[in-house]
Amino acid sequence: MRVARVRTKAIVHMMTLFQLNKEIIECKKCPRLVEWRESIAIEKRASFRDEKYWGKPVPSFGDSNARLLIVGLAPAAHGANRTGRMFTGDRSGDFLFAALHRAGYATQPNATSSDDGMKLNDAYITAPVRCAPPQNKPSAEEQKKCSDYLKREFRYLKNVKVILALGLIGYTAISKELNVKPRPKFRHGLEVELNSGEVILCSYHVSQQNTFTGRLTDEMFDAVLARAKEIS
Repeated sequence: MRVARVRTKAIVHMMTLFQLNKEIIECKKCPRLVEWRESIAIEKRASFRDEKYWGKPVPSFGDSNARLLIVGLAPAAHGANRTGRMFTGDRSGDFLFAALHRAGYATQPNATSSDDGMKLNDAYITAPVRCAPPQNKPSAEEQKKCSDYLKREFRYLKNVKVILALGLIGYTAISKELNVKPRPKFRHGLEVELNSGEVILCSYHVSQQNTFTGRLTDEMFDAVLARAKEIS
């Protein structure tokens, strides 16, 4: 009987997240972001000119029973805005999914499209902003309008033990939604234990700017994921 109740709860959580993602996909709260994401989907990058771009808000992705929640920034114009899946189709995603695969969180090291067969085990990926912003810089007002989606995910993802913030914006968004006070200054490797028992774990963002310059290396990020497993 207890097993049946657990399974029922898992299905309810999965359906709730499914409904939330459907709502995200239909969102048009921010006119500037709507115009930008749709124009990029029409203009395209030359190397992807034969592909159909997603061009809509990007839903979250992963295991609804995850203990690890990964929080990024926003979809890349020619990455997730093209493929329709978080961190899929760009260099940031190449770095992230390769590391998740090494750590056992992802079923494959490469993420090229939303139908490539990738699945996450015990991990869920989200972002404070769901539309690709110009110059990768969403405004404070756009972040505020999008914040309710992240707030609801925190509520729906019942098994999360570790929240991995990729970069300062992700860390700031998490801290605001979970009312972290005082908020320790962001740094790579920072751990913040919440009163509710979860832990915020911080890493430099997996952007090309960080990974190509060596500010964030494979070894550094592997250590962060190993720590996430250890404390989850």
